[in-house]
This record gives sequence, C-alpha cells and structure tokens, in this order.
Amino acid sequence: MKSNKILNILIAVIALIGGFLFIRIFMEDTEALVTDVELQNSVVSPLISFSTWLFIIAVIVTIALSLWSLIRNPENLKKTLGGIAVLAVLLFIAYFLSDSDVVYNAAGKVEVGGEEGSSVNRWVGAGIWYSIILGGIAGIFFVIDLLKGLVKS
Repeated sequence: MKSNKILNILIAVIALIGGFLFIRIFMEDTEALVTDVELQNSVVSPLISFSTWLFIIAVIVTIALSLWSLIRNPENLKKTLGGIAVLAVLLFIAYFLSDSDVVYNAAGKVEVGGEEGSSVNRWVGAGIWYSIILGGIAGIFFVIDLLKGLVKS
C-alpha cells in the first residue's frame, strides 16, 4: 500500500512539472515563439528535454522489469528465448532473400548510400522481406482463428 502512495505522488509530481512546462509555452506570444530562437530554447527546449528523459526512464524501467520477470520465471525465459530464436531464423531468411542492387531516385541518379553492394541496401531489403514474412504468418494465423470461430458458432 505504501508503494502505491509513493507511485501516486511520483505521478502527480511528473504531471505538475509537465503541466507547468506546457503552460509556459502557452503564456508566450505565438508569433514570437515561432521566430525567436532564444525564446524557443528557453520555453520549448525544457519540455522536450523533460519528455525525452521521461521516455528514456520509462524504457529502462520497462526493460528492467521484463528482465526481472524472466529471471524469476525460468519457464517464461525458455519460451522467450525460443521466440527470439524463431525471429532470428526468420531475419536470417529475410536477409538472404534481400538484394543490394543500386537504388535510383526519381531523376534516375543513384541515391546517396544506394550504391550497388551497399550494406544499407541489403538491410533495408531484409527489413522489407522480414515484414512480408511476419505479415504473411500473421495473416495465416488470422485466417485459422477466423475459421475456428466460424466452426465453433
């Protein structure tokens, strides 16, 4: 119960700080806020920095709690590692399905970083193939689930 109160106080403090920083932006003249870099740095930058740090802290806490949960439950750890292994195999397949051909822009010129043999091209292609593979698998399971639902009805 005590940790719940601490969490509520922490949430309230974060909300008050965010609200204060947000209200400071609305207190300024819109025209001046758009044109004056000094004003932007003094009013908008603190809100962006605060939001960025909140995001980083949230990601770290989420990852730490997930890892803690996996460590405390070895059965889930096995399932998670199995799932990661399957995803790694699919990424491996997607990487070898991709190519590293030249990438041209609308003017017919080679894009910067789009030269033939570029590893960036290869990884972009792998990402596209990976999405296609995972989307196909998801589609198959969707149809199977849909058919199961129709059979049960």
